[in-house]
This record gives sequence, structure tokens and C-alpha cells, in this order.
Amino acid sequence: MEDFKISPIAHMESDFPTKFGIPRQAGIVSELQSRIVFEKEYRDIEAFRGIEDFSHIWVIWQFSENLKGGWSPTVRPPRLGGNERKGVFATRSPFRPNALGLSCLRLIRLEKDKNLGPVLYVAGADLMDGTPIFDIKPYVPYADCHPDALSGFAPDGGKTLEVKFPENVEKVLPEDKAKALRGVLANDPRPRYQNDPERIYAMEFGGFEVKFSVEGEMLTVISIEK
Repeated sequence: MEDFKISPIAHMESDFPTKFGIPRQAGIVSELQSRIVFEKEYRDIEAFRGIEDFSHIWVIWQFSENLKGGWSPTVRPPRLGGNERKGVFATRSPFRPNALGLSCLRLIRLEKDKNLGPVLYVAGADLMDGTPIFDIKPYVPYADCHPDALSGFAPDGGKTLEVKFPENVEKVLPEDKAKALRGVLANDPRPRYQNDPERIYAMEFGGFEVKFSVEGEMLTVISIEK
């Protein structure tokens, strides 16, 4: 087969410098805001004409942190506790032949930055900071929405947790960041197979280190520090 080479047209700027804590799917934390910054050769404003008429966009990107891991015909989905194998093409595993991801994001606005050119502000992204983006297409409800679709072994978004913040959280995080972080934590960022109430987890978010523990249905944030 002939090989094809594709190059990034943009990259994601998000609050997640590492993989831990990133929502497992796009759109489940609508409070999360990030932006897509384009490479110099793709900053022609004409390339974006009409995009603001759409509420959502498809983003095709790369699992850039998993390139060295190769791929496997079967994987162990976290949704199933890592105890059952499914075919890679029946999952959204990052360990794929071409390591490509696909996310539907809400388009907040197009902003013309003096130095960066056209920048897309989006909500609900499940991408790490710096993720390379290969293409963007508009989401079209009449063709892309299938309310009667079957969801296989992932019929819903799973349980959510109650989140308890420290009393002084408003002195540390801006209100919009606090709402986004609450949404991320409510969706339980821990690996599915970990359930130790005495363990303290740490994740990086928006320039802060967030430490938390989970007992039952309650996630308690222990500290939020720069």
C-alpha cells in the first residue's frame, strides 16, 4: 500500500500538560475551555469564512504521547475494568495503527489574534496541551446526529462523583477554572481499576497541582497549589 504523509495544521492549547485528568471523551465536561492555534501557513482568514455559522466542529488529531507504544489488535477498555479484551476498532483506544483521534467540540468563537492569526476557542475538549491537529470539519446535525445509535459496551457516561473543594478555592482559582475543574473531577479521573480510599492522587490543571482522594462517591480536593 502507498504511504501518505500528513502534517499538523494546528495544535491545542489546553489546561492539561499531562494525560492524567483529561476527560475520557469529548463534550462530557462542557465547562472546559481551550483554544486551537494554527500553524503559520494556515492562518489565512479566508480559510475560516463561514465557520462561525456552525455551533460544533469535528477535530482530527493525533495521540502524540502514544506513538512509541505501537498498536495491538485487541485492547483492554478501562470501561470494562481492564479485564476484558475488545478489538481495537471496536474501541477508542489511543493505541491504534495511525494513532488518530476524533473529537466533536463546541465552537465558542473565532478570534483574530494580532500575533497568532485566527484562533478557535472551543469547549469540551479531551486533548492534552500541545496535541497536533490535522484537520477541522463542521459538525452537521442532519448527517452526524444519530439518536437511535447503539453504544455497545459504553451505553452511558458512567457514574459521577460529588466534589468537595477546600473553603478557600475561590482565592486560588478563577471562577471559570473552578467550574471546569469540578466537572473534570466529578467524572472521576482515576484509572478505572484504582479504588483505594487512602491514596492521594495528583494532577496538573491550568498551571496548578491538584491533590485529591476518593472515598465512595465523594472526591475530596486536599490542595490546589501553583
